[in-house]
Amino acid sequence: MAFDENLAARIRTALARKKNIEEKTLFGCFCLLLNGNVLVGVWKKSLIVRLGDEQGENALLEPHVRPFDITGNAMKGWAVVEPEGIEDYDQLKDWIQRAVKFVGKLPTK
Repeated sequence: MAFDENLAARIRTALARKKNIEEKTLFGCFCLLLNGNVLVGVWKKSLIVRLGDEQGENALLEPHVRPFDITGNAMKGWAVVEPEGIEDYDQLKDWIQRAVKFVGKLPTK
């Protein structure tokens, strides 16, 4: 499945100074991991973010956000932010920071 290379580049730029970041292809999409844990990714033209259960549920109440569901069973604690919700750098950076806040607390893999 192809993903938006431009969005992937924008994410790389936003995380350029962050340590312990690595790239992988998972779920058929581009993903960035923090300390071995999936942090964010690109699914088609949308941003996927790992926020944890509570923040993930809260995020679903925001505009341009939906559950991350590619198999018919939504992944709890994850959200998909449509392109309209990450049009500018500050919007994208905010979503990435939310993911860093959650994933940064997880044990290193």
